[in-house]
Amino acid sequence: MTETKETHMGPAEELRTETKKPDQTETEKEMITGSKILFDRLHLKRSKDHKLTAADVLQISKHSLQSNESCAEEELIQTFIQKLLMMDYRARYITVRDPTEQDQIQERHNDSSQCECDIFEEMFMSNEETNQSGQIHSMDVQMAVFHCADGLLKQLMVTKLSQCQYALPLLVPDPDRQQIEFPLWTFRQIHKSWKSRNTNNEIISQTQPIYKAETPMVFFFRFGSVSSSKSQLMNSLINEKHNTFFHRNCPGSSRTRVLMDGVVEIAWYCPSGTNDDKFTECVAFCNLHGDAGDHEKQLQILTEMASVNVVLLPQLQKNDERMIKVQELYKDSKPLIFLLTEKASTLIKTRQGKYNIGLKDRNQSDVSEELRRAINVCLSESSSTFRLEDVSKHSDIRVDVEDDEDDCRRGREAAQHMMSLLEKKELTEIKESFLPHQGKLWHQWSQKNKELHRPQGDDLETDISRKHTEIKKLRQQQHESDISEFMKIFITEMNSDATNKIFFPKWLRIVLDEYTSGDLSALHHKYNEKWSTVLQLKEKHDKPEQLKAEQTKLEKISEELQNATFGVEHIMREIGQIYESCSSVKKNKKDLKDFSSLPSLAAEMMISGFPLELMDGDAAHVPVIWISAVLDELSKKLGDQRVFVLSVLGIQSSGKSTMLNAMFGLEFAVSAGRCTRGAFMQLVRVSDEMKKQMNSGLNNMKTESNFDYILVVDTEGLRALELAGRSTRHHDNELATFVVGLGNLTLINIFGENPSEMQDILQIVVQAFLRMKKVRLNPSCVFVHQNVSDITAGDKNMEGRRRLQETLDEMTKLAAKDEVCDAECFSDVIRFDVQKDVKYFAQLWEGSPPMAPPNPNYCENIQDLKKTIMSHASESHGTRLKDFKVRINDLWEALLNERFVFSFRNSLEISAYRKLETQYSKWSWRLRSAMLETENKLHNQIENEAIHEVKETDLHRELKTTSEEVKKSVSEFFEKDADANILIQWKTSFDIKIKELQESIVRETKRKLNEILNQRDLKKEIDAQRTHHENTLFEKSKELALNRKDKANDEETLKKEFDLFWKQWMKLISRDTPTIKDIDIMRDMREILSDNYESINADHQKDKRDILSVPSYSDYVQLKKSSEFFTEACRVVKNLVGRSLSKDDQAQIRSLVNDVVQQTDIMIQSFNISKMGYNISYIQQLIDYIKSRVTEHEEGHVKYVFKNEFFVDLVLSICKRANDMITEQHGMFKEANDPELYVKKKREEYYSIFQKYCHGAKSAAIFGEIICQKLKEPIEQSVYKKSARELANDMRTDCPSLNGNRSNLEKHILTKLAEEENFKKYMKYIKTPRDHFCGFIKKEVSDFITDKFNDRVLPKMNKNNKLLQQKIMEAAHVSTEHVQVNRGDESTERVQENRGDESSEENRGEESTEENRGDESTEHVRVNRADAGLWLKRFTQHLSDELIFSEKDLSGVAHDDVDDFKLLEDVIKRELPAIMKDISSRFNINNFPAKLDHKFRPDQLLIDDLCQCCWGQCPFCGAICTNTIENHDEDHSAVFHGVRGVKGAVFKDTTNLSVWICTTSVASSDRSFYPSDSDESVLYSEYRKAGGKYAKWSITPDNRSA
Repeated sequence: MTETKETHMGPAEELRTETKKPDQTETEKEMITGSKILFDRLHLKRSKDHKLTAADVLQISKHSLQSNESCAEEELIQTFIQKLLMMDYRARYITVRDPTEQDQIQERHNDSSQCECDIFEEMFMSNEETNQSGQIHSMDVQMAVFHCADGLLKQLMVTKLSQCQYALPLLVPDPDRQQIEFPLWTFRQIHKSWKSRNTNNEIISQTQPIYKAETPMVFFFRFGSVSSSKSQLMNSLINEKHNTFFHRNCPGSSRTRVLMDGVVEIAWYCPSGTNDDKFTECVAFCNLHGDAGDHEKQLQILTEMASVNVVLLPQLQKNDERMIKVQELYKDSKPLIFLLTEKASTLIKTRQGKYNIGLKDRNQSDVSEELRRAINVCLSESSSTFRLEDVSKHSDIRVDVEDDEDDCRRGREAAQHMMSLLEKKELTEIKESFLPHQGKLWHQWSQKNKELHRPQGDDLETDISRKHTEIKKLRQQQHESDISEFMKIFITEMNSDATNKIFFPKWLRIVLDEYTSGDLSALHHKYNEKWSTVLQLKEKHDKPEQLKAEQTKLEKISEELQNATFGVEHIMREIGQIYESCSSVKKNKKDLKDFSSLPSLAAEMMISGFPLELMDGDAAHVPVIWISAVLDELSKKLGDQRVFVLSVLGIQSSGKSTMLNAMFGLEFAVSAGRCTRGAFMQLVRVSDEMKKQMNSGLNNMKTESNFDYILVVDTEGLRALELAGRSTRHHDNELATFVVGLGNLTLINIFGENPSEMQDILQIVVQAFLRMKKVRLNPSCVFVHQNVSDITAGDKNMEGRRRLQETLDEMTKLAAKDEVCDAECFSDVIRFDVQKDVKYFAQLWEGSPPMAPPNPNYCENIQDLKKTIMSHASESHGTRLKDFKVRINDLWEALLNERFVFSFRNSLEISAYRKLETQYSKWSWRLRSAMLETENKLHNQIENEAIHEVKETDLHRELKTTSEEVKKSVSEFFEKDADANILIQWKTSFDIKIKELQESIVRETKRKLNEILNQRDLKKEIDAQRTHHENTLFEKSKELALNRKDKANDEETLKKEFDLFWKQWMKLISRDTPTIKDIDIMRDMREILSDNYESINADHQKDKRDILSVPSYSDYVQLKKSSEFFTEACRVVKNLVGRSLSKDDQAQIRSLVNDVVQQTDIMIQSFNISKMGYNISYIQQLIDYIKSRVTEHEEGHVKYVFKNEFFVDLVLSICKRANDMITEQHGMFKEANDPELYVKKKREEYYSIFQKYCHGAKSAAIFGEIICQKLKEPIEQSVYKKSARELANDMRTDCPSLNGNRSNLEKHILTKLAEEENFKKYMKYIKTPRDHFCGFIKKEVSDFITDKFNDRVLPKMNKNNKLLQQKIMEAAHVSTEHVQVNRGDESTERVQENRGDESSEENRGEESTEENRGDESTEHVRVNRADAGLWLKRFTQHLSDELIFSEKDLSGVAHDDVDDFKLLEDVIKRELPAIMKDISSRFNINNFPAKLDHKFRPDQLLIDDLCQCCWGQCPFCGAICTNTIENHDEDHSAVFHGVRGVKGAVFKDTTNLSVWICTTSVASSDRSFYPSDSDESVLYSEYRKAGGKYAKWSITPDNRSA
């Protein structure tokens, strides 16, 4: 065999000669220099603070999505690591891509076109060297990463190298210190499996931690430079098709290597138990790189420990010092095989255990075969074994990480301390002894909890209550269980401040695997044997008893297997159950200081990269309390990060966990003979660079839609061998629905392509997706076909996709029948692209295990799938951690109820919708509040006759600013809220609702203002009469005063004369004007009923009842006379004779009554009695309206007519209800408009004016005082109205019961009802909910005013009083300035101009004014009069928005002689504070509501806002729909439901009221009810089938104890 000289030499070797070895120190310096240059070129740092960490490389980065066979030099490290993590063995073959070289071909440039050179010289004599020496050796890349990695990354790296079937670093010289390191820590996670035959020729399977395995070891080394490749020869022994050891002919090899000299690598040959095995037992092979003569320590250790030594020798001189070492080895008894590079001989045995094989000019396969034979002979003669751990016993070597890292050492000591407690314990009994919380009690609790959610039997409420008690008892027993010493150590270590928290659980997993692997292998072997026996007996069909006995034994072995499986996941499960038991009973355990710290422990482990059990595979239950707590802690530690949830489903042993591990470098358990049970979740970080890249692909979506982690959920296989005897189909459906519901994307893993093989799993999966669609969850999916033989054939793939599509469509139809919905094809269920979302994976292994490496095509498929996942992820908003927690709760709660779609409550959607409702409530209040201000302003202007028409366009214009603010707020809420991706589905409908609300508010305001306009005109006569009386009194008192000026100093005489004058005028007013009488509404009602409805006895008072609160309307109806079928008539008669209307009929009548009450309330408010006064016609209108509604109802589709008593009682009840309000409003009208009452209130004002005239006061001063007195009542009204609006706004913000939406209000109402325990009030709430709500709001407002009058109400009133005072003073000043600017020089021209500017109203009373002007000229009078009118007009205009005060209020008060407007302004400023003080002195709790018209009171403002909502009631229990929006599109729903009996429901054929709660009943599988008048029962669980009102309600099952 002829080969070129070996060129594996480092820089140091290039300087050597055959006669002289370089100085050792010089060689070390060169090696250090070479390694430093290498690290610099690779951008690596070896300092402790700059180590590469596992966290760095396990995150999703742009490198993790690339799959290049060549790369730039600076990307070598990342590319190598990412390929290695994916188990792509081509990681060692990456070449450097030099952008400066186009074709990698070197040229010697010659411009001469003639070839005159000597070809011999050009070919053989040129001294030019290639630049190969500049290329970085592939193994240098591997070792550079190894040297610069921290302990955890080293272990991960070596584990992945092992999975790639590569040789692993065993002894590694430190490039800086030349100290030899033994990285034992890196081997700790590696297990090797092999099969061998025992003496009975039976195949024995073994799986062992490799550091513990005792195997023969063959050591290969060389002296000097040899022509043959030692590594290549070793590969031919282990696996001819795979380069286990890197050699000179591998891609990526180069002349120079810096870090490999002196490195010893180790690999194991694992037999498969077949005749093709090259060795019949597991054999270790060690390979020393470089000249063994230069690495004496490595040579010494390995030759001592080897079972067989194999040395490659060139021709050496006899006196060569290397020959001395060879001589020593030859003399030793240990088997030794010489491979002589300069000899051509075949295998020769020179003495016992000593062999020679020539290599020169030999065929390598022949050499390999001879060498194999020689090794086998040597191994058969040698009993020597090698154990990896024993290498650490040698001196002068450093056990890397385990010696260097204190954290690692402490973690190991703690783990070993825990394991010492397990000594001499049976493996199958350990969990029961040391982990009691997850045993029988937890399994019983899980079972009881499932039963609780699936109640059966007649007395469900009692059964549920009993199960709750049992569950509490189990939790109590669980809590009373002691925490084992084993668990105490674990909790203490994990809660300590030490930094060994990462190493400790790693060590614990290592020692537990070591502890259990032997017994588990034996149990698996035992199980397989028994399983084979059972299969054989099943085929014979003639030994049923024996079969049954063997099956029992098999079950027992499977139970032992389950008990013997013991890992860190079980310890974490125990912690979860300790936490759940403590949390349930709400107290610590005696051996636990603070149970609330346990979730933090688990969260830290997740962040460190450990998977957490999501579903307990043994109990088939999700520990929701524990998982929620851990996710809460995770949110605290990481922030509420967004995660993209990737879940995987597939049949057992289809390679799900392997696929995830390869894709993300994870460590889901696939070793120690264990398959995944239940479901586990693990975090994979997304790098910041990757987030930016994905964000750029989100088409301008907000950055918060990015996610920070991929949360991978791995699950147990579907169609698993049911070791615990669970119901496979049901469990699989449960698991699939849970996992699909959790995932943003689900990978459906299918083994092979045969549709018949995958039909079962596909039906389960399709059903899960169908359920998601029905509950409005929208996951996506990708199908992965594993183990496809020829994935390159395009046509075959197209055919496979077509078959899959057909199968999916077929399965969709089947699943749609199960789920009772319409779906014809899979694309009806989920967005799915059969071209992009179906992946074909090559076989995992390239060859036959256990020696086969992973298939590179499989790794490429993994990378392609990874890109697809990230593509899906980039289009997703992900899920926030806290939302993920809620989703887990929702899904699991729904699954426990069995009927998933029916039971599922999407808490995230519900929460988001409730938030939206609350916001809608705020938006609606902002619009209403703004319109209230506008309404008040326009109301004032109407009363002041400043406007004579109200248009909708004007109102829209007034509302424009607030409307735009609300629109902006709506837009921001839908865009920026944390739940924007959920809320978006309602944006369009809410935009419409806001627009409709605004239109409705504008229309309603226009209606109110137009009513005021109409009423203004109607009450002009009343106002004119009152003004006439006032003005007459004013003139007469003024006349009297002017005649008594001479007695101005005699106060007593003046008072007597004024009293006499007042008395006479009061008599005249009483004689000329009729007094406004008190009213009796009930008398008027009876008169109208007697006059207009003669057949009705309006005086049937003896049996009067309040129709608004009667329990039944049966006494009020009688059967219609119709031609209905006799049987129907009989049934109705039976109902009526039994004095019992059907529930539906009762509900219809109740609805009629409630609606009539609501509409009559609106009518009474529209009468505006406080302003217009009472008229008996109002009662007539009410009665006529009630009669029309009753008649209309009777003419509808009802089987009864009302007796007269119904109409009379309804009228009576409504009038009694309205009596107080109408009487109160009429009282306000009387007080304001009865001349005698009104004038009496003004006596002191007139006396004051009389006095001032007597004392010779100027007209301007008296006019100013009159203005102040006239302003008194408008000011008071304005202050009260403005304060009421502000108070309503405050309560909408600060009052707990009123500061949210309708649901919040109802919660407070129900709490109050529960506290009061007043059944009558509760029945009022059920029967007339709107009335009860209004009453509650009134009480809340009343209590708020009473409790906080001095703190909140009075300061507000005083503030508004002060503001008005300022505005009035400002109006006086502005008016004075206006007159001074516009009054002119008193010329006729100016007078005419001024007169022309004034309205005709300002010229009223001209004659009377002139009569009183005395000696002043007519022209002067006109000038001054015009100026006074101008001043008054300006003054009232300035205040018209704030007060109901206009020129007409002073039209009868003479002001012709007012010419000193500065004095007028000063008088107002002087007199006004006293007026304001007088007004504020009367501010008190009693006056606040009394001074306000009903419609302006804060309670009514809040009722108008909060009670504009849905009042639908549950057809079963009467619970009120909590939707804030009237006429909403969604189903009715309520948070709390009640007992059916409150609506009069009875058990069939009894008079016993039903005690069933609807939420419990709909959870049952056997309860039924009779809808409406039907004789056919309907299951509660299918209540929507009853149609009508039942179909419009969404009632979620709830099994909480009543």
